[in-house]
Amino acid sequence: MNSPANAGIDEVLLNFSPTSLQILNAILAVVMFSIAIDLKPGDFKKLAHAPKPLLTGLFSQFVVLPALTFCMILATAPQPSIALGLILVAACPGGNISNFITHRAGGNAALSVSMTAFATVGAILLTPVNIAFWGSLYGPTRAILQKTAIDPISVVITVSVMLVLPLCLGVMLNVKRPDITTRLRTPLQYLSMGIFVAFVVLALAANWDIFLQFAGAVAVLVLLHNALALGAGYATASLMGLSAFDRRAVTIETGIQNSGLGLILIFGFFSGLGGMAVVAAFWGIWHLLSGIALARLMTRYKVAQ
Repeated sequence: MNSPANAGIDEVLLNFSPTSLQILNAILAVVMFSIAIDLKPGDFKKLAHAPKPLLTGLFSQFVVLPALTFCMILATAPQPSIALGLILVAACPGGNISNFITHRAGGNAALSVSMTAFATVGAILLTPVNIAFWGSLYGPTRAILQKTAIDPISVVITVSVMLVLPLCLGVMLNVKRPDITTRLRTPLQYLSMGIFVAFVVLALAANWDIFLQFAGAVAVLVLLHNALALGAGYATASLMGLSAFDRRAVTIETGIQNSGLGLILIFGFFSGLGGMAVVAAFWGIWHLLSGIALARLMTRYKVAQ
């Protein structure tokens, strides 16, 4: 995968101002809040009685996908910053768009929302651990991590403030004032998704020349990586004997990653390193397209709830 055309991607830093980063943080908090207002404490208690689908989804996301990503990197040997970008995306929890796509696909939307919530909480520990573990096993990415001297505590704080705090506030509001959350739910989800997509597009516009220069170096890898993620979710759910209804949720949840969190980590801790940022941005666009296309395909085949 290496070539002279993309040899400089490891040295390129994308332009992303501190103000822009704060805006992205706020957008992610709103996105997480829009997920949380669908949840009540009782939802978590229900899963305690039937945890298999949830545990399968979390295993697929935080164990199977990072391991397969590492195998893919060994097989394709991309530029170091691209490789670390793929590892970082795989280490992120599922994205909120997965809940919308699962609903459209006729899958278990309640399971999808719960997986997103649990994965978000689990990401406080598992995201930095996965980045450090898998990144350190591959020599070129290990060199980047050593230069960066990333502080796991800072990552934990960032993930907590951006994701867990809005999650808790959303659940609390749904318990105290369900009348408000009923009115907010649908418009807020569409608004948050629209704002996030618009923000990614504007961020790319500010670095358009760089993005165009290096998009070809990551496009095939991102498409392959996303297909691998969707396949991992489907295969893991199938091997665990989940119903088709639950299998759709696990498949989509594994294939839709929180690339917005990935961008925050990249610009906050890796100074907007070119290969990493282009991978996360490309993921942010592509997984929407692949997820919606998969949902349209799945709706042709009805499954029992």
